[in-house]
Amino acid sequence: MDQYIRSLENEHLREDLPQIGPGDTVRVSVRIREGNKERIQAFEGIVMGIRGSGTGKSFTVRRVGAAGVGVERIFPFTSPSLEKIEVLRRGKVRRAKIYYIRDVQGKVKIKREKGLRPSVC
Repeated sequence: MDQYIRSLENEHLREDLPQIGPGDTVRVSVRIREGNKERIQAFEGIVMGIRGSGTGKSFTVRRVGAAGVGVERIFPFTSPSLEKIEVLRRGKVRRAKIYYIRDVQGKVKIKREKGLRPSVC
């Protein structure tokens, strides 16, 4: 039974998304349906963490919006509304979940990673 579930999950996994990690600055393009029209909207921010595995894997992106209000969105890796993920900058952090950036006032400084990770999951 477990092998059957794994084979079904493997059908839904996406291979076209780049490898991302906490501290990376990414631009996520999301398909949004409004009535019968569909458009693509970009959400740019810092990856706070990745949770789960398999088809339940998701990542959280945080950006500072208008009037200094922080906005966080959770994106599932297997979502059909996810158009693409662009890695703008690799970040070097020492934590798997960087929730401490919620408390930082002003601009968040994250060191750049020197050695780049492979770009494909």
